[in-house]
Amino acid sequence: MGMEYKKLEMERKKKIALVAHDNKKRDLLEWAKFNRTLLAQHELYATGTTGALLEKELDLHIIKLQSGPLGGDLQIGAKIAEGAMDFLIFFWDPLESFPHDPDVKALLRVAVVWNIPVACNWASADFMISSPMMSEEYQRLLPDYENYRERMKREHVA
Repeated sequence: MGMEYKKLEMERKKKIALVAHDNKKRDLLEWAKFNRTLLAQHELYATGTTGALLEKELDLHIIKLQSGPLGGDLQIGAKIAEGAMDFLIFFWDPLESFPHDPDVKALLRVAVVWNIPVACNWASADFMISSPMMSEEYQRLLPDYENYRERMKREHVA
């Protein structure tokens, strides 16, 4: 028995989360400046420091959440789980260990669980932001976890 899916409408104006580790903030800023025209067509969210830098550099409104280590990664993850985030661009540093690594892993995991596009580096972000689907409505397949929830309920009651 495979996973069942529902369809969730992504509007033309996507809700995009922009996140970067300290060693990758400059890369994200350069990428965002290059793609400013495309990004300006969407609703942008970012963790604290990254959001402040992006807002200043791009002269665009950025909805700023907490800094990553203070819970910003988790806030974005919660928005993904609620269906309130369409896209995650996360320039993370695979060569550094961070105190909030469990939060980073949880954020990436929840993005996969809820089937949202994720770009973790410059090249994947370029390919995704330039896709014709970024400016169109899109029917995202949303896993229907109802059977999973029911099974968990039965197992915990028994």
